Amino acid sequence: MESVKKMVAEKPVVMFSKSKCCMCHTIKTLISSFGANLTVYELDELPNGLQVERALLMLGLRPSVPAVFIGQELIGGANEIMSLHLEGNLVALLMKAKALWL
Repeated sequence: MESVKKMVAEKPVVMFSKSKCCMCHTIKTLISSFGANLTVYELDELPNGLQVERALLMLGLRPSVPAVFIGQELIGGANEIMSLHLEGNLVALLMKAKALWL
């Protein structure tokens, strides 16, 4: 889990993804559409991707991707991000994390 903490440190928005995952692509597109400063780690392209994926599973994510951290806090996967967006709270959360300015 330390590897995950280091990867999200000092970045406003971090997403763990897999390059062929359609839900990951959807969430990346959604967050990027606001102009947010998004850091994406593709687990299937990282040398330690399997190890990072295990750490995400230990954090309780099922499935392990997409996994979104905003302001170094685990927000969750696609369901949580879509819920925040539909409730109108995603942009405010991104602004609070200084991931975007409107």
